[in-house]
Amino acid sequence: MPPRTAPTDTPILDVLTERWSTRIFDGSAPIDEAALDAALEAARWSPSASNTQPWRFIVARRGSASHARIVESLVGFNRSWASGAAAFVVFVATTEADGKPLRWAAYDVGQAAAHFTVQAHAEGLSTHQMGGFDADALAAGFGLSADQRALTVMAVGPLGDPADAPDALREREAAPRVRRPIAESVLVDD
Repeated sequence: MPPRTAPTDTPILDVLTERWSTRIFDGSAPIDEAALDAALEAARWSPSASNTQPWRFIVARRGSASHARIVESLVGFNRSWASGAAAFVVFVATTEADGKPLRWAAYDVGQAAAHFTVQAHAEGLSTHQMGGFDADALAAGFGLSADQRALTVMAVGPLGDPADAPDALREREAAPRVRRPIAESVLVDD
């Protein structure tokens, strides 16, 4: 599949314009461990409030019991396509420290996921973040504490061949990339 470059109004970094959330992974290719390590390192070095680093990661490679447990936690359409991913990374927020709430934990974990995604793309991996999962099942299955919450599950791996995908999935993959105009997102621009 040719690059799906985003039609930006202002030039931005190629690694950002070329990144998209695929649903077609190569179900037989293993994860590139060096690329996965680099993406995790990028996530580790993302900024956080007061350097609290409230992120934790569950990394599960295809063929492992952890990978199967994550597939079982996926809901709806996600379960139908995501099992082909070479790995999953669950981004977990630690919501308190020393008995005090970490108000920015979800934001900080979101930044870690974004840094992971950009680095993964730069390393040749494809990604897709999912909100459609059973957070309680993941918490129970991986023994998360009461102050830990799974925020997103990310499928990671080599891009698959669209010709091997079902028609409906191939159509979704080929649909134009769109975003609302920036003017509709900026609330104030003094």
